[in-house]
Amino acid sequence: MTAEALSKVIVKGMEEKKASDILVMDLRTIKNTVADFFVICSGNSDTQIDAISKSIEEEVYKAGESSAWKVEGKSNGQWVLMDYVNVVAHIFLKEKREFYGLEELWGDAKTTRIR
Repeated sequence: MTAEALSKVIVKGMEEKKASDILVMDLRTIKNTVADFFVICSGNSDTQIDAISKSIEEEVYKAGESSAWKVEGKSNGQWVLMDYVNVVAHIFLKEKREFYGLEELWGDAKTTRIR
């Protein structure tokens, strides 16, 4: 599966659990990036963030892809990072997302706002 197709599967997992402010960042034209796509969303609580991450895992599995290479942050519930090598999903509490400002750090990326 291409990185672009995987990013769409991840978006579907986010939408299943009512994630807000979903943004897909295409990093392919930027030199020295760690992935082809970042998919970022916000959740309202640590419970919702956990549900979103589980939903992403389920959708990726249903699409026939492997589990994330690395998952960080599940224990703190404020920012979960799911690394699928070419696609990285970021699930933030709203205030943490504003604090870290990934959208600004990768401002040269082509972005697509989903909702």
